Amino acid sequence: MVNMLASKGFRLSSGLVQNCLKRCISSTEIGNQKASAQVDSTSSDQEMEAVRPANTQSTTMMDIGTRSIFDSDNDMFREHVRRFMRDKLYPLQAEFEKTGEPTREIWEAMGELGLLGVSTPAEVGGIGGTFKDEAIVCEEMSYAMCSSPALAVHSTIVMPYLTHYGTKEQQDRYIPEMTAGKCVGSIGMTEPDAGSDLQGIRTSAKRDGSDWIINGSKIYITNGWLTDLCVVVAKTKPDAKRAAHGVSLFLVDSNTPGFHKGRKLQKLG
Repeated sequence: MVNMLASKGFRLSSGLVQNCLKRCISSTEIGNQKASAQVDSTSSDQEMEAVRPANTQSTTMMDIGTRSIFDSDNDMFREHVRRFMRDKLYPLQAEFEKTGEPTREIWEAMGELGLLGVSTPAEVGGIGGTFKDEAIVCEEMSYAMCSSPALAVHSTIVMPYLTHYGTKEQQDRYIPEMTAGKCVGSIGMTEPDAGSDLQGIRTSAKRDGSDWIINGSKIYITNGWLTDLCVVVAKTKPDAKRAAHGVSLFLVDSNTPGFHKGRKLQKLG
């Protein structure tokens, strides 16, 4: 079964008034000087922040502090991500390649550091960052030459599907767990006889009362072996005028009766 965000008056002597005026004028001048200095300082900081070289103008294209689309906050986040990718994730790549999968522990470690669901709104259980923050995570993972785990599929494909199209119940159940790395997402599109051309898929889904019965198989599914939640592509209107119009997406929990994971395939990546 599959289920488809308010004075009193007083008098002062003239001498006292003059002394007060002098002090006020003096204080005002000092205040103006301080304000001017602060403005100059702010302007200087803004100018320094605005002048960010392109990465092609830096010593290496991976230097932090480049590209005008980023700011100092982005730089701090990048440093945080870079340390993790280089010190924690990279040393594990050989092991992941050998076993054909990353570990559950590394998914949860990334979740603890706030590296999953970065651009997913906090209102639905994500981190609540921006697309730039998400891009930083992906860039730093590439800079560190890490290919596993496949967080791009998990964070930038599956989680947005839930954010934009999932029910409140589905969002509450899955997104916080996916952000924590305790629930791994995948998307089941490719089939033995249909790869890039999804119009040619054979997996079908037929309504049975309030349920949908899905029949078919998928192959080369990124995150498939560890997946806890899979977005499955299936045909629901085989008689549609255009094949693309008869295709639907189903959110399938890996504990759903009939959901079966096949053997690991020896392949590149």
